[in-house]
Amino acid sequence: MVSIDEVARKAGVSTATVSRALSGRGHVSSATRARVEIAAQALGYVVSASASSLASGRTRNIGVLVPFLDRWFFSTVLSGIANALMRQGYDITLYNLTADRAQRHSIFETFLRRQRVDGVIAISLELGHDEIERLRALDLPVIAIGGPNPGLATLTVDDLAVARLATEHLIALGHRDIAHIGASPEFDVDFHVPTQRRQGFESALTNAGIPVHPALYEPADFTIEGGFRAAKQLLGRPGERPTAIFAASDEMAIGALLAARELGYRVPEDLSVVGIDGHELGDFFRLTTVDQFPLGQGERAAEAILQLLAAGDKAESHVPGALPYDLVVRGSTARRVE
Repeated sequence: MVSIDEVARKAGVSTATVSRALSGRGHVSSATRARVEIAAQALGYVVSASASSLASGRTRNIGVLVPFLDRWFFSTVLSGIANALMRQGYDITLYNLTADRAQRHSIFETFLRRQRVDGVIAISLELGHDEIERLRALDLPVIAIGGPNPGLATLTVDDLAVARLATEHLIALGHRDIAHIGASPEFDVDFHVPTQRRQGFESALTNAGIPVHPALYEPADFTIEGGFRAAKQLLGRPGERPTAIFAASDEMAIGALLAARELGYRVPEDLSVVGIDGHELGDFFRLTTVDQFPLGQGERAAEAILQLLAAGDKAESHVPGALPYDLVVRGSTARRVE
């Protein structure tokens, strides 16, 4: 294994200069840094994580709490976090925080207290008061996404406004018989996102003077298959069918598109469909959506945790910020034709 002494000899500098150049801590001229990096690369030298940790008091590792690992939205946010942290030389440790109380207790009482992380990012998790207090007791920077999480620096998503924007787009196109695919109670956890999106949907209807019809609501599970089944229920019922569907996620909206086509409805001539998320398949399906930039959410959370680490004791304890969203109009919505 190549040692730091060999790199120092090849670059013609001291071992202390090599350490400063490769760690990014301390002043080193750009020319010297480049010479050290060339020497390290030529020799195949890699900085020892344990040695770096001992020298700096940092692990260069961020703990990430996430409720699901197999859902597109969460994996995309996670990808944004990982990419941004990797660029700065940080690793991540994943903690899958489910609804299981014993498992959650172990994560907060054991795993996070082993001092193997420099900070924590929580993705779309509604943390209990005791859990927030345990995080604060770690005396580590914490960034939450999705909020509100009182007492933590939180990047918030206004799900009411996001849903209103999607619904108002359909109303502006002349649709009045608008169905909504949301979620069943078992999926309405962590900030009650489905409930908030349904409330935003109903608020937009009420503001436009359109009655809210419970028969035009169908729960699903935030998957393409769930949206497919829900849309078939909505479109297959006797009586007047909806002319538009607002789905609380892009995956359910894509399922609705597939169901409509299977039943012989033309999109958008017979049925308009809009979703929420900014899914990577949205462009392929020409899906109109409210993009909440999940990759960017992850990158912004990573940048925020790094800023808190850099600020140290000067960091503010609670700096909430609103996350952006934007209506992206594609070919799945059109003006209602009488």
